Amino acid sequence: MTTAVNSATGAAGSNEAIGRRIADELGVREGQVKAAVDLLDGGATVPFIARYRKEATGTLDDAQLRALEERLRYLRELEERRAAVLESVEAQGKLDDELRVRILAADSKARLEDIYLPYKPKRRTKAQIAREAGLEPLADRLLADPGLDPAATAAGFVTGEVADAAAALEGARAILVERFGEDADLIGELRERMWSDGRLAARVRDGKEEAGAKFSDYFDFAEPFTKLPSHRILAMFRGEKEEVLDLTLEPEAEPTQEGPTRYERAITARFGIADRGRPADGWLRETVRWAWRTRILVHLGIDLRTRLRTTAEDEAVRVFAANLRDLLLAAPAGARATLGLDPGFRTGVKVAVTDRTGKVVATSTIYPHVPQRRWDESLATLAGLCREHAVELVAIGNGTASRETDKLAADLIKAHPELNLTKVVVSEAGASVYSASAFASQELPELDVSLRGAVSIARRLQDPLAELVKIDPKSIGVGQYQHDLSESKLSRSLDAVVEDCVNGVGVDLNTASAPLLRRVSGITATLADNIVRHRDDNGPFHSRKGLKDVARLGPKAFEQCAGFLRITGGDDPLDASSVHPEAYPVVRRIVKATGGDIRQLIGDSATLRGLKPQEFADDTFGVPTVTDILGELEKPGRDPRPAFRTATFKEGVEELKDLAPGMLLEGTVTNVAAFGAFVDIGVHQDGLVHVSAMSKTFVKDPRDVVKPGDVVRVKVLDVDIPRKRIALTLRLEDEAQDRRGGRGDRQGGGKGGADDRQGGGQGGGGRRRDTPPRQNRGGRPARPGGSDGGGNGALADALRRAGLAGGDGGPGRGRR
Repeated sequence: MTTAVNSATGAAGSNEAIGRRIADELGVREGQVKAAVDLLDGGATVPFIARYRKEATGTLDDAQLRALEERLRYLRELEERRAAVLESVEAQGKLDDELRVRILAADSKARLEDIYLPYKPKRRTKAQIAREAGLEPLADRLLADPGLDPAATAAGFVTGEVADAAAALEGARAILVERFGEDADLIGELRERMWSDGRLAARVRDGKEEAGAKFSDYFDFAEPFTKLPSHRILAMFRGEKEEVLDLTLEPEAEPTQEGPTRYERAITARFGIADRGRPADGWLRETVRWAWRTRILVHLGIDLRTRLRTTAEDEAVRVFAANLRDLLLAAPAGARATLGLDPGFRTGVKVAVTDRTGKVVATSTIYPHVPQRRWDESLATLAGLCREHAVELVAIGNGTASRETDKLAADLIKAHPELNLTKVVVSEAGASVYSASAFASQELPELDVSLRGAVSIARRLQDPLAELVKIDPKSIGVGQYQHDLSESKLSRSLDAVVEDCVNGVGVDLNTASAPLLRRVSGITATLADNIVRHRDDNGPFHSRKGLKDVARLGPKAFEQCAGFLRITGGDDPLDASSVHPEAYPVVRRIVKATGGDIRQLIGDSATLRGLKPQEFADDTFGVPTVTDILGELEKPGRDPRPAFRTATFKEGVEELKDLAPGMLLEGTVTNVAAFGAFVDIGVHQDGLVHVSAMSKTFVKDPRDVVKPGDVVRVKVLDVDIPRKRIALTLRLEDEAQDRRGGRGDRQGGGKGGADDRQGGGQGGGGRRRDTPPRQNRGGRPARPGGSDGGGNGALADALRRAGLAGGDGGPGRGRR
């Protein structure tokens, strides 16, 4: 059989194997996986498949499809590498049936590389030189028969290329060291053992204590690999990169004091080496020791560093994606005139008013703060703008001077109750990026860059999703250590989140910006621009069919995008729903069966709930799709985002000094981290609900309890005015702490300070009761945290607002 035939057969077999493996991992049928893979390969997007191809995939949801897509990418990369390895080994003339079977059976990239290692082309090693000098038989003899005397046996191998017996033994040792270090099964076993039993240790470099103060938690620190959370791993790697920390991967938490390590004993057992007093036993044991310390440990260290980084990156990307999803799907204030305030001191507060559609109708700059202090004049200007444009909402950016500008808005509301204004603090992360972008220049050419930020802040309150899609997700600033992460992995994950959010909500075809349209299934940047250009030239679309007139928008693109685009008040009422045009015939059959009119049927819950989906299913549209259609007809174009709501702050509670333990307050969740959630309770300082104070039961992920934007009721447990820290609880039955005796117990109930810092000086609450204190290298309780340089966007802002340690290692600060 030829190599070509073997390759073709292997490719077909590998596709089937990939399908089986993914099906097993997802717990679904192979047929579902195959259908999904075929659709993805055909150019379909995950949102389209999840929404409109349920019959084909057996109702796989978007989360399953994203997992499938990611695993498909990995396994296909594995197959490509497998093919390259087979080709390389075969070209060397070393590919026998047994080795082929091992290569084909490798189920991960790491395992495949272990098997390939002995055959991988490499520079001329000491072992290779020794083989060329004819010393491999010497290594084989001593390994097979330790009863031989090493020196006497080696004397027989002295030649013109081998100076003496010592040189012969050195060459033989190099051959065995390489052999031991390239045994795939052994390396795989030792790698897993080291991962399970080893730890990462950090120590500050001499003279770096002051310059690297932000990494002080790691100056003398060690923790098992398996217990290291993502933020600590990334913090230590950053400390090493900045030449503050020295990191060591220790194979054992408690190293063997005397004699060979457990790893060395595993090597001796693998190759039948033992200490029985025979002449070559000592030489072989020393060879094992040399192999472990100079080759295998180094190799495993590189592997585990990669594994640590990959594990940390995966978790950091997951957190970033979750935060981004929460931000994009935050409740929109909707079509309400909004006053946007971009705070500033010396350069003033930039003001922009947007009408109900988001159109800019007025701009200004006021100077209420130092050094000008034109407070009353600023209030008069804002009151005039609000009255003239019927403003309902005031959106305040959370950057520099936010706290002072928030007070300005409060005074405006107090002085003019007839305006009936509501103020909301909005994250301005990424606003400066948008302001200076080419799209902002095109969208708002008449405005100065500084004023565009105020417009963006106002629009973010009206519709967070529509405005935030104009910004690169990485610039929104809701991740930890994002600059230390794999660019491709992060971008791929964030792009998927944006795509899912945009298509999950749906897009108004006649008002959507080009950046928003680009995120719709099947629409490229070019098509988005063409749609906007067609709309500008020909007026609004009156039906989805009008998309077919857009330049370069063919049948495939129409199929992918049409169901996610909405037309309100168009020729066909179904165009305002998520019902795909291809399924309109199903709706016509439903209308005919009910004997009414489509406009009468839409929203008629009583009639629609009385219909049986199976009566309208056919070979193309099955029960799942018909069920979705009936649900959509009941509530057409419904927005999956929560209803807009703001917290009602308690009257008279405006500053830290107004708080007292035991108070019950309403607040808004501003951010969620691994250790808890930050809540704005109206005192210009976010309080922290530690993860241990979220529920009576154990909480693994705080996002299971709350999300950014949620309005919650909390109890004040503790107020530390000097350090500007507020400890809150969602468990309203918890007892507040009496601070007269000091800080008290930090081990739960949210009664913590910065004992659980999580990168960037990211202070959290105290240690959970179920977690024993970790020990550092000196035996003292370790502070398990880290520093994140200059902080991380919105998360760092939230920590600073909570009064916890800043990213610069300095004292915590309140809202800026």
